[in-house]
Amino acid sequence: QVQLVESGGGLVQAGGSLRLSCAASARTFSMYSMAWFRQAAGKEREFVASIRWSGGRTWYADSVKGRFTISRDDAKNTVSLQMNSLKPEDTAIYYCATANGPGTYASWGQGTQVTVSS
Repeated sequence: QVQLVESGGGLVQAGGSLRLSCAASARTFSMYSMAWFRQAAGKEREFVASIRWSGGRTWYADSVKGRFTISRDDAKNTVSLQMNSLKPEDTAIYYCATANGPGTYASWGQGTQVTVSS
């Protein structure tokens, strides 16, 4: 399994920005597609964004499209999530995961808390 460590969460006012990072232990990181999920209190975990291992194609949940940007740096074994125009409903624990196939996410980080105040 790949070890993943998220960072960059915090408290921000509505309309502000945060950048989350996820550091991976895998030497073959460039061969993994990666994804971000989030889970708000009392709700199920939901998909946020993903980036393909080859070519960097990206996908986004409708709720974050146009505000969030996922990117990766294979030289540094990291995947990032730039979050702009944050809303209170973006408040959640954010997790990164390895995307091992359609709907399959094998490795998860411990999560980082994002809180957006109104």
